[in-house]
Formats: sequence, C-alpha cells, structure tokens
Amino acid sequence: MWDAIAAEAAAESPLWGEALLPAGERRQLAVFSPLADSRYALGLETIYEGYLAHYGRPRLFAPQDGDVALLLGDYLYAHGLVRIASFGDTGAVADLSELISLCSQLRAEGADGDGALWAASAALLGAGELDEARAALRLHGDPDRLEAAARGASGDEAVDRALATHRELNPVR
Repeated sequence: MWDAIAAEAAAESPLWGEALLPAGERRQLAVFSPLADSRYALGLETIYEGYLAHYGRPRLFAPQDGDVALLLGDYLYAHGLVRIASFGDTGAVADLSELISLCSQLRAEGADGDGALWAASAALLGAGELDEARAALRLHGDPDRLEAAARGASGDEAVDRALATHRELNPVR
C-alpha cells in the first residue's frame, strides 16, 4: 500500500517525488483503514495522507513549503477518491466528500472532532448511516455520536488505536 502511494505520486509529478521522505524515514502506519472494508484501504489511506499533508504530519512526505503541502494534499485527496470510485460505490464517495468538507470546516473553525469523524467515516463507509451524527458535529460541535457509531461498527480497541495514532500525527493546532 505505502509503495503504491509513494510510487504513483512520484510518477505523477516531480514535486511529489521531491517531497517523498527517504524510504527509511517513512512511517508505514495504517490509521483508519483497519476500521474499513479492506478493499477501501489504499484509497482511504491515500486520502488520509492528503489530510496529513494539509493539517498534520504526513507519513510518507515532507513537503518543502506550505504551497507544496497544499497541492500535494489536494492531489492525494483526488487520487484516493478515484481509487474508491473505482468500486462503483457512490455512497462511499459521498461519505468521503462529506468527510473532507467537514474536516475543512472544523480546521477553519479551530474545532475538534476530526478523529471521531474519520473513525466513523471509515467504519461505516458507504453505509449511509452518518448524516445525523455528522450534523451533530457540524452544527453543535458534538463528535460523540460519530465516535459511538465507529465503536459500534469496529469495536472499542480498534477505534482507540486509530484515535491515538491520529492524535500523534495531528498535533494540537
């Protein structure tokens, strides 16, 4: 999975190739894909790497400046969505579009809840069950329903592991 993300990015643009960390420094650490259907793992981790390029500490890349990080993140979002779309699951693509949009809103507002949003989105990708829980986060800043949904679908241990790793890769703003 990690080699595919890195190699395809490097082949797409010399900028992305220059931004790659040396192989020994890359953190091949799956965060939210263990909560999802295995067919979505590569696409989900590609999108999450884009999120990290925008807001956290990417596992595979070290962009030289904020402009490159923004462009790289956008490329990874798009590439990950293409991977997910290849399965023909429009519900999964819609869930990921909501995820990206709501995460952007949370970051712009300096609000918390992105970890629960990622966990629930991964665990229930394409199930069409997150509208009310996302609305609670979007409108009231309440991530509890999302976290409960993730725990119900994937179990406490898996969600705890994903959220702890997410916090490590996304230092306090």
